[in-house]
Amino acid sequence: MNTLGTHEFRMAVPFHDLDPMQVVWHGNYLKYFDMARFGLFRQGGVDLYRYSLENHCIFPVTKTSAKHILSLRHNEDFLCRATAREAYIKIVIDFQIIRLADGAICTRGQGEQIAVKTPEMETLYEIPSDIRAALGFPG
Repeated sequence: MNTLGTHEFRMAVPFHDLDPMQVVWHGNYLKYFDMARFGLFRQGGVDLYRYSLENHCIFPVTKTSAKHILSLRHNEDFLCRATAREAYIKIVIDFQIIRLADGAICTRGQGEQIAVKTPEMETLYEIPSDIRAALGFPG
C-alpha cells in the first residue's frame, strides 16, 4: 500500500450534518470522503479545477462504496483519512473515518476515478504521470 499518498483532516460533526435520528446522515460521509480526496490532491500540489483548465483532463468518480460501522453524533471529533492505493489505469482511494474519543473506525470506504480528456470526453486508459507522482506513485 502507498503511504506517501495519505491525507488526513480532523473536524467536529456540525449540527447541520445530522439526520432526524440525531446521527450523521449517511450521504455526509461521502462529503467527508470528498474533502479528504481533494486534500490528498492538494497535498500533492494539484488543484483539480486548475488542472482541468490547464491540461484538459478531468478525473470523474466512477465508483464509490461505504461501509457504515458506527454512527457519529453531534460535535464528536473525528479524523477522515484518504490513502491512494492505485494510480495507473485508474485512481483508487481508500477512506477511513475514525472517532477520535476512542479510535473507533466508524466508516470505511473506497472511491475510483478515471482520467477523461476534455472537451472530447474521451476516456484515457492511463493516469497522467504528474498525477501519479502527486499521489505518491512512481512515473
